[in-house]
Amino acid sequence: MAHILAIDDDDAMLVLIKNTLQKDGHDVTCISRITEGLKNDLSFYDLILLDVMMPAIDGYTFCREIRDFTDCPILFLTAKSLEQDVQFGFSVGGDDYIRKPFSIVELRARVNAHVRREQREKTKGFSVGSVRFLLVKKEVWAADQKLPFTKSEYEISLLLAGNHGQIYSKEQIYENVFGYDKESDISAITEHIKNIRKKLAAAGLSPIETIWGIGYRWNNI
Repeated sequence: MAHILAIDDDDAMLVLIKNTLQKDGHDVTCISRITEGLKNDLSFYDLILLDVMMPAIDGYTFCREIRDFTDCPILFLTAKSLEQDVQFGFSVGGDDYIRKPFSIVELRARVNAHVRREQREKTKGFSVGSVRFLLVKKEVWAADQKLPFTKSEYEISLLLAGNHGQIYSKEQIYENVFGYDKESDISAITEHIKNIRKKLAAAGLSPIETIWGIGYRWNNI
């Protein structure tokens, strides 16, 4: 099963997409207009179906804007078929096209092909809100700014952000990041968190919440 986001201003099209893909066991969220805060919730989805001809903001523009927030496949839904339109869509971060009108068979085949590919490939990164983690490079980015995390700060942030919404005590963070066979001190977690927060704050972000008497939680903001 995959979590799929479908964005189209045609309600009938959204109903068709949802009914079709749910039969394959996918969880489908349908949205008829693009809102300002939508980009902050994209880390939840495994694939996005995006109509090109949207009011207010077109699909190409939105795709370009969200590529720093998600690396999941983005499939354009479009009546445009000119080669330059296809090339432009790929240049702004699209992965594939489904040309309207399309058949149910084609929709299922293209979506499921991309879902299978994503499940086979190890993810190279993920985003939580405005913060993006590049797993291969072990880097953390906020918008276009690379955050100067140390190795320990990176690992702690990766643990919390990768399980955003879950509360971790200092002991749990220490055990997951350092292991009990390492030379460290649980009290050092407090200092690491302080440094992480300082670097995030410099980028205008404060996703780490202190749950007094329990531990810390990374919120999706």
